[in-house]
Amino acid sequence: MQSLARALDVDSQALLARALTARIQPHLSAARIAPETLPDCGGLQLFLLNNDFPHDALSPCEMDWALNEPAYWMFCWASGLAQARQILQTPELVRGKSVLDFGTGSGVVAIAAAMAGAARVVACDIDPASLDATAANAALNGVHLELAGDFFLLDERFDVLFAADVLYDRANRDFLPAFLDRADTVWLADSRVKNLQAEHYAQVASVMAETLPDLNEFDEFRRVNFYHGQRG
Repeated sequence: MQSLARALDVDSQALLARALTARIQPHLSAARIAPETLPDCGGLQLFLLNNDFPHDALSPCEMDWALNEPAYWMFCWASGLAQARQILQTPELVRGKSVLDFGTGSGVVAIAAAMAGAARVVACDIDPASLDATAANAALNGVHLELAGDFFLLDERFDVLFAADVLYDRANRDFLPAFLDRADTVWLADSRVKNLQAEHYAQVASVMAETLPDLNEFDEFRRVNFYHGQRG
């Protein structure tokens, strides 16, 4: 695992936490963002929603915002956590390689790749708020990431592409051939898709993981399937 650049001091962490909290408090009055250390991730930290957030006591306006403008970045979803662990436990997947993290969300997978020794990591997400959160989380962990908003504007090829929890929308499966056009190897992690049938992709493992903060999900949504994609 590569040595990290200087991580944020406590005062800088507090400033970023307040800035991220300010993004969501107008919509979720009880929300707070604070740094949390992820379990079994080599000390990796993320700015996440407070554990005591009252999910079951949202007002109609808050529920409407949460459903229609979801801030995915304030959670570490089970598939992202599982994929980050996969990278940190098997750093040879990324060491010395160029990496693209598609649908980065909080940036957890991209950060894990940087921590594991990737030569270059690009975190891609169409949501500008996710890219801001990813930048904050990269600073929190003292790693360097490049940020990109539009996958189709990336006119280069990567050694490895990761994508976690992006197949819940069936329309996103149209990306699967494009992933293989942009990377030599693709790794998917998904807790919603149980038996992906797609050319050049095969399921290789299944692990248990949890979303943080805990959403009390059923066990079926804690089971994350890994799929490996590569053209012959």
